[in-house]
Amino acid sequence: MERYAHITGWGMAVPERVVTNDELAKTVDTSDEWIASRTGIRQRYVANARETTASLALEAARAALEVADLSPRQIDLIIVATSTPEHIMPATACLVQDALGAINAGAFDLSAACSGFIYALGLAANGIRCGAHNNVLVIGSETLSRIVNWKDRSTCILFGDGAGAFLLQASSVPGGVLASLMRSDGSGGDSLIVPAGGSRMPASAESVRNNQHFIQMDGKEVYRFATRVMASAAREVVQCAGLTLDDIALVVPHQANRRIIESAARSLNLPEDRFVVNLDRYGNTSTASIPIALCEAVAAGRVRPNDHLVLVGFGAGLTWGAAVVQWNETAKPEVSPWHRIGRQAGYGLSRVRSAVRRGLRRVEGIVYGKQSEVGAGDETLPPRRG
Repeated sequence: MERYAHITGWGMAVPERVVTNDELAKTVDTSDEWIASRTGIRQRYVANARETTASLALEAARAALEVADLSPRQIDLIIVATSTPEHIMPATACLVQDALGAINAGAFDLSAACSGFIYALGLAANGIRCGAHNNVLVIGSETLSRIVNWKDRSTCILFGDGAGAFLLQASSVPGGVLASLMRSDGSGGDSLIVPAGGSRMPASAESVRNNQHFIQMDGKEVYRFATRVMASAAREVVQCAGLTLDDIALVVPHQANRRIIESAARSLNLPEDRFVVNLDRYGNTSTASIPIALCEAVAAGRVRPNDHLVLVGFGAGLTWGAAVVQWNETAKPEVSPWHRIGRQAGYGLSRVRSAVRRGLRRVEGIVYGKQSEVGAGDETLPPRRG
């Protein structure tokens, strides 16, 4: 039996605080007119101290599970695409897995910058088609405000925080993710980069003083790259799906710059109303931009059953990718309010479960630590000094 990967759940989350262009103009030499005319951005959401990449990812994931009416215990795999992980390790996806109570799920992070959500979507769909997984949660989540230099007007005006999530499920009904592609060109890696914080340039007083833990971007080079690959990737993936551009109802592009999207529309010879654009309210949320845009398009009634959609993105790496999705909404049975209440209670119990497991590990460490001390002779230990 042939298997297909359908998007059955979707959800998004953004921080509470909105930062407008006028507010930015109070701290850097810019204006609302200057930003809007060059990027199309009017405002962005910025996380507070309590809001993190993991907390936004968790909120979006729960919303997607509500739409799909799926228990976290049924999830096989969680992929979090992010450029701003909670930590270098462990993976942010593992923290989401624990908080959801997805006790049967594997979890990992994916780093492909703004293309990361497309990469994760393709991997999830392939895993479902080959039979490795049945239910995969794909999340794009970012707190880019934490790696933006708010004194650098060339970058601080562009980025915002947020998260979006899709639940992919196996089905025998044709449709879902029909085709995807992933591409990269590492020769342009320094065009969009956070230089410090990795193994090449570990954190130091000097790296902090030189602002090397913030995003650095060659704007002109990224613009030229993006306008070139956005249209070519869309054409290629549509061909891979056995379709033509006339078959595409909507294009959901990465929300980086209004001019880039307009250039892609001209190159593809498609009217701009076939593109989903919401960057005026969110800015560039990197891996979260495409799922947030699609969530809003669904809510606005712009996506109908059997519509063919193109999702296309580009980012640091340099990376780019695209996917074709046939939107299939199947009628779901009426769900009892008690069922939803039970799922919400389960989220609370997951916190208790996590605390209990941490406690058990401490006890286990004490018990096994004492046993190893008793069982090991001095000859197995390094000699003491002093």
